[in-house]
Amino acid sequence: MESAPVQLSAICPPRTDPTPIFEFIRGNFATELLAAAVVHFKVFDRLAARPLGFHELQRELALAARPASVLITALRAFGLLMKNSSGQFELSPLAREHLVHGSHFDVSDYIGMMGKTPGVQTMIERLVTNRPAGIKPSEPGAAFIYRKGLESAMETPDEARRLTLALAGRARNVAPLLAERLPISGNELLLDAGGGTGLYSIALLQKHPTLRAIVWDRPQVLKIAHEMAQAYGVEDRLVCKPGDMFADAVPEADLILLSNVLHDWDVPECRFLLGRFAQTLRPGGRLVIHDVFLNDDLDGPLPVALYSAALFAVTEGRAYSAAEYREWLIDAKLKPLEPIPTLVHCGALQGVKERKT
Repeated sequence: MESAPVQLSAICPPRTDPTPIFEFIRGNFATELLAAAVVHFKVFDRLAARPLGFHELQRELALAARPASVLITALRAFGLLMKNSSGQFELSPLAREHLVHGSHFDVSDYIGMMGKTPGVQTMIERLVTNRPAGIKPSEPGAAFIYRKGLESAMETPDEARRLTLALAGRARNVAPLLAERLPISGNELLLDAGGGTGLYSIALLQKHPTLRAIVWDRPQVLKIAHEMAQAYGVEDRLVCKPGDMFADAVPEADLILLSNVLHDWDVPECRFLLGRFAQTLRPGGRLVIHDVFLNDDLDGPLPVALYSAALFAVTEGRAYSAAEYREWLIDAKLKPLEPIPTLVHCGALQGVKERKT
């Protein structure tokens, strides 16, 4: 007699917290950013002369806003730059003593030995060009995200499967916490935009038996989402819908989830997407940004600043602060709530579409 297939659980959390492992993975970006700041951009020598505001420093470094934000945020998180009472950046005592050429305890030349390594050279190139990895010089965009007109790995069956399943490693750990902590009362239909494997939707469906969900993503990615829905026993309540979130009509729902989506895009694209989703969201519904959050003053925390560098390296985005997301939600006519922490530095920031009176 054949035994029934075992239904997997997406709501059983890990016994141990995997956050330190993710921090180890991203640790190399600390070396690359610090060496780039010393060897190529001469950040500390520039600020030794006088403090500079963000835009002044950006101009001196000849960087676009996105790479300037990634670099400066990291240097602040390292404790090497600080803001004065006028809001300008100046050197911390640590940086002034050890990272200014000519000072008695200067270690800049020691750091400079890393300057010719492939990782540092690649980071410098990405900062200067404001272009992520895996693209052809003649094309805008990136290889690991999708937008019409880009050559995207998410359109290639083998690469889409490999990348989507790789990202599932984090989702399996974090999804149970999101399902446990995100309030669902009164919501009937979830739209998981850019949902990938659908694991976040699947966890919410298993936690809330009356909820239905749509996973909206690229066709090659949805092949994995369909397999996951079957393996976790929720295929009767989960619809896989192919589409382009920049161009196609947004499916109507009363709960929209953007889990680790907006950090792939630069500020104009984030604002555009939030505006599109807010317009379609049913009155009384909620849009949930599930992502990492930098401090509102963009001075850390260090693990998120390094993750921002990782995002910068392979996407068109970076990590954002809750304050930035709140501003964009308000502009999209949504009322932001306080973030709910989940796992691996992530949290859920909700924007509510108020009912008309």
